[in-house]
Amino acid sequence: MVSQRVIEVATTQSSPIVTATPQRQTGAYALLDSLHRHGVEHIFGYPGGAILPIYDEIYRFEAAGKVKHILVRHEQGAAHAADGYARATGHVGVCFATSGPGATNLVTGIATAQMDSIPLVVVTGQVPSYVIGTDAFQETDIYGITLPIVKHSYVVRDPADMARIVAEAFYIAASGRPGVVLIDIPKDIGAKLCDYTPVAPGSVKLPGYKPTVRGNPRQINQAVQLIAKSRQPLLYIGGGTISASAHEQVQQLAELFQIPVTTTLMGKGAFNEIHPLSVGMLGMHGTAYANWAVTDCDLLIAVGARFDDRVTGKLEEFASDAKVIHIDIDPAEVGKNRTPDVPIVGDIKQVLIQLLQRVHELGLGRNPEQTRVWLETIDGWRVDNPLVAPSYEGLLAPQEVIVECRRQAPDAYYTTDVGQHQMWAAQFLNNLPRHWISSAGLGTMGFGVPAAMGAQMALPHEQVICISGDASFQMNLQELGTLKQYGLCVKIVIINNGWQGMVRQWQEAFYEENYSSSEMAPSQPDFMLLAQAYGIKGMTVNSREDLPAAIAAMLAHNGPVLLNAQVKRNENCYPMVAAGKSNAEMLGLAKPKRSQSGALSIHCRSCGTIHTITHKFCPECGSQQ
Repeated sequence: MVSQRVIEVATTQSSPIVTATPQRQTGAYALLDSLHRHGVEHIFGYPGGAILPIYDEIYRFEAAGKVKHILVRHEQGAAHAADGYARATGHVGVCFATSGPGATNLVTGIATAQMDSIPLVVVTGQVPSYVIGTDAFQETDIYGITLPIVKHSYVVRDPADMARIVAEAFYIAASGRPGVVLIDIPKDIGAKLCDYTPVAPGSVKLPGYKPTVRGNPRQINQAVQLIAKSRQPLLYIGGGTISASAHEQVQQLAELFQIPVTTTLMGKGAFNEIHPLSVGMLGMHGTAYANWAVTDCDLLIAVGARFDDRVTGKLEEFASDAKVIHIDIDPAEVGKNRTPDVPIVGDIKQVLIQLLQRVHELGLGRNPEQTRVWLETIDGWRVDNPLVAPSYEGLLAPQEVIVECRRQAPDAYYTTDVGQHQMWAAQFLNNLPRHWISSAGLGTMGFGVPAAMGAQMALPHEQVICISGDASFQMNLQELGTLKQYGLCVKIVIINNGWQGMVRQWQEAFYEENYSSSEMAPSQPDFMLLAQAYGIKGMTVNSREDLPAAIAAMLAHNGPVLLNAQVKRNENCYPMVAAGKSNAEMLGLAKPKRSQSGALSIHCRSCGTIHTITHKFCPECGSQQ
């Protein structure tokens, strides 16, 4: 996170490059023209009293074809839509809201984006500057409220500063570790005339804020030597790899040394999950073979990952016998949760390019024997505990719905809400880079539909599918109105089990089946009729036989669709690592069977199960061997 004090000093010392002679314009014009110069084509927002001078200018900019404003139905939807827009494109997302409740309604979306390192510029209206501090109507200190959940904040005091502030905001949001920048604009500043001088994008210089780009050559050499010696390496890929567009370099490194690759929830899409070196997602609901691989590896190469608790499980047993290389743009993340043997701070793509160059200079890699036994061991685990969608007599399994979506729309952009459906989607979808859009760090229910809205607005000719749950969907269902108004062809698939599914699963496993306030079925709306009320096509499917045709009809429809998939009510999401447990201690694994990897059979000392897994935890009871 950028130091507030550093930036406050820097903004007074920056020397932006002007691109035109001054002209008399309002602060609102300066804002909109500066956004336009920074390539902003879409703004998601909702008007109100304090921001009306800015919306008056939007009216003229829209008429001139310079920008398109998307009217959401709730300000939280604006933040999530801008977030989805940014994740799908890699560009900075922009959203607007008025003062007071309008600004506070953005807070969850701001925290969601900041937690996942998504670049946003958030503009809020504020009461006139001369009444700030008087508890004026709809006055709220949004600068103070959001200070812990943004990368940087501004309150504009002089409209003549607008161009510089916008240029700085875009630079800060997108550079280094991406994040959210808030610009709070009092009503009178938006209406006031000033000598407006445009500032060229990327021209600002902020002393004290200069993210490290290139990795330290000595540390890169150390990393190369560790990789060259490792017999059981594992690449652990996080969302920073997506932000840096470094997926090609990750694949080159993996293939060069034949290193298996696991991704976090944020890192999905950074590595082809159909690739034979992929072991899928790791962590609380990761694959068994990914979690065993991270337990037994002798070298863990963390790339753009932050050792989150949902990934590591019991931290002291996470890759406990492994050397660790940690590559990240943010020095605050390196060593925060796990002290690496080789820390490398820098832009991930640049660091990997440097590392690959050094490997080629030394003539290393391309030795298939180096990791052959390791890969065969992992393949044995994969055979014994594959991810397979279950099939039930007379009931539709939620995993079957995800798999059918994957089969018919393999290259779609997928957004999700949060819960069991999110984990099933992460397990069974194979995504391209930037095609996976999900709230990871904050775990925000209600994220999926507006995020899909943003992605579809950015990419009108791409297929965008939102995988939601019946509880999550109801958090922001009002955005169906936005989909209808703008003709956005988002396809929403509700995995409807009548519960807050993940809450129910935890209550079943850890709270003696006390299902307190987690059942949604008694007051659930008719989702098909709800869609029709918004003028959107609604569909329902509840059988395996009808599922392929239903998905096909949904995808073929020229417009938004809400598909209500009524699935088995008490299905749980497995594998699962309980809180405080090692990643190797997973619940819900299949019964062990004879391995095809050639490993010897052993008896578990705790439960007596005969199994062939060669790592140090029993796949049946999770006890250490």
